[in-house]
Parts: sequence; C-alpha cells; structure tokens
Amino acid sequence: MDKKAKNKIDWREYIHSNPEILLGKPIVKGTRLSVEFILDLFSAGWSEGKILENYPTLTEKSLQAVFAFATECMREESLFALPTETP
Repeated sequence: MDKKAKNKIDWREYIHSNPEILLGKPIVKGTRLSVEFILDLFSAGWSEGKILENYPTLTEKSLQAVFAFATECMREESLFALPTETP
C-alpha cells in the first residue's frame, strides 16, 4: 500500500446527507455545516485554524473529509461547464 492510500481518509465517516437538514446538502456529521459552506470559507481566505476556532464542532479530520468528499465528487464528474474567458 502506498503512502498516499495509507493516509487517505474515508469521508463517509464524517460526511452525510439527510433530506431534513439543509435540504439534503452534504454536511459534516453532528453539525448543520454543509460541505459547500466550509469550502466557501476556505475560498474566502479563512485558514484551517480560523475555521476550527469559529466552529469548534469541526475537527482537523472532518475538514480533511470535506476535501476528500469534494475530490471524489470532482473525480466522478464527466463534464465541467466552465465560463469562457473573454479577451
């Protein structure tokens, strides 16, 4: 087993979906924090430390699971609709 596979987290232990919570968006178990929301925090420049400080129900492992989930979702996509750049 290679090093990458050995350290890979199983996001299913941390992420789930319930139609009664946030309309079924994937969330971190035990919270009402969606994967989308957490990724948005990172894209807004929040650090891991700032997220963990402001949302103490999250852990380093749950944040790692957010990225593992997003990676798997992207891997399963067959078409990426990206905006066209205009000169």
